[in-house]
Amino acid sequence: MSLTLLFAAVWLSSSTFGLYILAFFGGTALRGQGVAWNGSLPDLYDPAHWLGTVAIGAHMAAGALLLTLGPLQLVEPVRRRKPALHRNLGRLYVGCAALAGAGGLAFILARRTVGGLPMDLGFAGYGVLLILAASQAFRHARAGRLAAHRAWAIRLFALTIGSWLYRMEYGLWFAAAGRLGHTPTFDGWFDRLMVVAFYLPNLLIAELIIRRWKSGLTARLASVLLLLITGLLLVATWTFTTHYWGPGIARGLAGVAKT
Repeated sequence: MSLTLLFAAVWLSSSTFGLYILAFFGGTALRGQGVAWNGSLPDLYDPAHWLGTVAIGAHMAAGALLLTLGPLQLVEPVRRRKPALHRNLGRLYVGCAALAGAGGLAFILARRTVGGLPMDLGFAGYGVLLILAASQAFRHARAGRLAAHRAWAIRLFALTIGSWLYRMEYGLWFAAAGRLGHTPTFDGWFDRLMVVAFYLPNLLIAELIIRRWKSGLTARLASVLLLLITGLLLVATWTFTTHYWGPGIARGLAGVAKT
């Protein structure tokens, strides 16, 4: 039950964030206001570096589709009753994951990140793992190795929610500790920690899920932890939606309607 509640909270929150990406970043780009991207994350948009802009645009568009559609792949009734839908969405999912990873890597090579070498390496590692997990999930599915495919699909899902968790974890930290350890150039100690903290712990949780917490005590402790995480996610989602994502979605869709 605790895992189901966490899954539902993650889907609700990540799909809202995915809609925000599509509406805000896509809407501002369509009306020629890509510079507005920099208000969300520093130094994303630079008209003088078109390759970096295209790469990060592809990364965000693919990531938004991953966040919005990806959880469907883990719903058991969909896999069992709609195998063709599962396969087709799976092809789209792994393709978007590979594109998101490649787009992020291309942006780092073309522009570098605002946080310098530690952020470059941390984010590049994330991109490489995305591509690896996507290729492994696809390879095992094609070969009919369903247990291995499912394990890699869970790892891939754990990675694809990383971009959403990056924002959520910053929001929770700012609410709890202010901007301790953070700088505008993302080179504070907390920023350094976050370049890997938004995806490596996810993979650890994914491994626990894959192994199904065989110890009874471990299972109980994990359930309590998952319920706590679910509560924090719901509070953070409400805060982000009312203060940032909701207004961003409205701004993006309003701009599209005027074009």
